[in-house]
Amino acid sequence: MTTTPRTWNAGETVDADMLNAEIRDQFNSIFAAWTSYTPTWTAATTNPSLGNGTLVGRYLKVGRTCTVHINLTMGSTTTYGSGNYAWALPFTSANAGCTYIGHAHLLSGSTRWMGQFVISPNSTTASPFFPANSTTTTAAFMQQGAPATLASGHQVRITVTYETAT
Repeated sequence: MTTTPRTWNAGETVDADMLNAEIRDQFNSIFAAWTSYTPTWTAATTNPSLGNGTLVGRYLKVGRTCTVHINLTMGSTTTYGSGNYAWALPFTSANAGCTYIGHAHLLSGSTRWMGQFVISPNSTTASPFFPANSTTTTAAFMQQGAPATLASGHQVRITVTYETAT
């Protein structure tokens, strides 16, 4: 549940019922259920196709703070496109002059790759970065073949908390 803060008018008399309702609504939003959304998975050159894979997202927004979880499981008919991958955010990020860093994990067979999920200011999408390959710790955009060749059953798990524009 996302609540819209009440607009207070100059000269308005605020009574206890009005103030209590505002506090109750804001307090209840802290304990609201997570909201499901379907994040779009794109690539810079050719978009991937989910096929029979699964892509789910959910978020909890309190004020302008949003925590997001995204989970992609590749299926046997998933195609991977080409170019750097990005996922849609549920809300545009704030233009606060800072970049938000979350966690990204790629589970490819028995190998687990640890990475970062990077959100730039004023963005509607964000990208994961992983080690470019198994012999370096240098981070690179995730794409088919980097850090590993994606296949059916592989998963990408993303968690990030960021400030929203509104």
